[in-house]
Amino acid sequence: MSVISLTCSQTTLCYSSKPPHSFLTDFENSLFPRTSIPAFALKLSAYSQRLLRNGNLVSRRNRFHANSADSDADTKELETQLSRENGAVSSNGGNPSTSFLSVLCPLLKLFSGGDPSQERNFTLEVATSSLSTFARFPWGSRSLSQNLDRQDITTMDPPMHLQLFEFEACPFCRRVREALTELDLSAEVYPCPKGSARHREMVKRFGGKEQFPFLIDPNTGISMYESGEIVKYLFEQYGKGRKPTVGLLESTLFTGWMPTIFRAGRGMTLWEKAKRDPPPKKLELYSYENNPYARIVREALCELELPYILQNVGEGSLRSKSLDASGSKEVPYLIDPNTGTQVGDYKKILSYLFQTYSAATV
Repeated sequence: MSVISLTCSQTTLCYSSKPPHSFLTDFENSLFPRTSIPAFALKLSAYSQRLLRNGNLVSRRNRFHANSADSDADTKELETQLSRENGAVSSNGGNPSTSFLSVLCPLLKLFSGGDPSQERNFTLEVATSSLSTFARFPWGSRSLSQNLDRQDITTMDPPMHLQLFEFEACPFCRRVREALTELDLSAEVYPCPKGSARHREMVKRFGGKEQFPFLIDPNTGISMYESGEIVKYLFEQYGKGRKPTVGLLESTLFTGWMPTIFRAGRGMTLWEKAKRDPPPKKLELYSYENNPYARIVREALCELELPYILQNVGEGSLRSKSLDASGSKEVPYLIDPNTGTQVGDYKKILSYLFQTYSAATV
């Protein structure tokens, strides 16, 4: 069985009779009963359909077995995906990568268990985040729009925001965010840390399973899992003829997982003192994926499970002018329409987020 056929065998495109963005609005207003969700019909990509006709597709449930000591569903999914992308998994679960992850994921949860709101060693924070940036160089740092003919660009974003369900520490989610940076696309981000009070339930209801990343494109009515397939879709739909680089489609143990390891699992687990209810309006963050300071802020947003609008401003981004208009020339830059706060220093942003969105009594 080739690696390509294994990768494509897990493609899931979900269609529904109701636009996905209206589902999000309904869900955020109230948790509707499970019976009110229309059934999702599966539709494979054209490439996967060709493989199916050739008899090369194999059910993931029959082909892969997760043997992690950690029973969390998303940890098993990460193990399965990494094993698949390394192309060496066996049906009895004897792949070294799987064994490695069965030890790594519990360790990361242990190291990330500290209170993220407490005073930090920012020299160490920036150093480890910078190492994470270096591990993923050059992906997620610049926009490809700077190389396109400006006459070919009629709009910066599609009419409705893409909606991405992810968590910061996930290496597969990271590749999707890198693609968004390179394509100069903004998106509504719904962080789904371990222990998520809201967004993981939304993913299960919309897509049928708790797996990340999960993308909804309300402009086309498509929702899908699998990082590689999401990256391909984004470039096909919004890349203006561009093709994704290999680094966005495939990951090695080193380049894919080193940012997660360097950051000791930051952006993986819900902070126990985070407010249970989301703010009325989404926060707005100017960022780009491989910026070491913006990474620290995105981790905090994930640990607080705060939905936000991600405004990507990689090098050469057309969105840089709107950032300049806000009075800032550097990222990260946070706008909170709920309080009227605008702040640009990552230390000040961290302090503001944990003070404003903490459920702890003062």
